[in-house]
Amino acid sequence: MVSNDSDRPRIGITTYLEPTIWGVWEREAALLPRVYLDAVATAGGVPLLLPPVGTDPSVLDVLDGLVIAGGCDVDPASYGAAPHPETVGTRPGRDEHEAVLIAAALEADLPLLAVCRGLQMLNVTLGGTLQQHLPDTGAHEQHRPAPAIFGRTEVKIEPDTLTSELFGGTTTVHCYHHQALDVVADGLRVTARAGDGTVEAAEVTGRSFALGVQWHPEENPEDLRLFAVLVAEGKKRRALR
Repeated sequence: MVSNDSDRPRIGITTYLEPTIWGVWEREAALLPRVYLDAVATAGGVPLLLPPVGTDPSVLDVLDGLVIAGGCDVDPASYGAAPHPETVGTRPGRDEHEAVLIAAALEADLPLLAVCRGLQMLNVTLGGTLQQHLPDTGAHEQHRPAPAIFGRTEVKIEPDTLTSELFGGTTTVHCYHHQALDVVADGLRVTARAGDGTVEAAEVTGRSFALGVQWHPEENPEDLRLFAVLVAEGKKRRALR
């Protein structure tokens, strides 16, 4: 059923450019797992796809919130590092696109949710660096137990944070990543860690809602609290237009 509720906030979601096959076609396409779309729509928002082509930060003028989606490894050149042998499939054009949108969203105090790679891009955009391969640090295998298999990771949350307001002192989340934050950027507060110390959530200080999580909240349709609060903040934003 199509809703005509004009008060529903418009939530932009970044997409990938990837070689794709559909029907008789095999071409590069902008794509995004449907679970992101369903999470935003179920939470009460209108999802709008943002491809990494023709980047223009003024697109944020028509949005009430922004999701930086998960995906491939961030190009180490964006934070001044040489590539690890396990860092593969980078998309520098996407990195540049998302860095522009992140910087513009923070400047405008647009509600922002950064997911997995999105948290990494948030950190890199603000001047931080990444650990390129967690197994090198002795991190637990539950972060990425097997190809295309999400791990279940328990995270401990810092008190007196937005993250703790949503999830309390601990929560168990869906994870799929082999990279994570290393040097945390100035202005970014770590708010949750896994038992092995891996950063699992961080918030941008001085912003009304700018939160990144290393896990994949879109993979748990039974718990859409992060998308619900993003949409709620988007409604506030929309009401001020």
